[in-house]
Amino acid sequence: MTDDDLPRAIGRPALGALRAAGINRLSEVGRLREEDLLALHGVGPRAVRLLRAELAERGLDLTDPDEGF
Repeated sequence: MTDDDLPRAIGRPALGALRAAGINRLSEVGRLREEDLLALHGVGPRAVRLLRAELAERGLDLTDPDEGF
């Protein structure tokens, strides 16, 4: 796993959903809103929580809800 890979801890359904949406790197997740992530079939609150934690470790966060995607 490289520094920018999607964390496997989020689970196979969430990984599959992100990849199907064209999101292959953690840095790409930071451009989304929580609502956008949760709208993907297979991404639930646990996956979002783990993604937020991984982003925070890199000094990143999800897009502000007012900014959109």
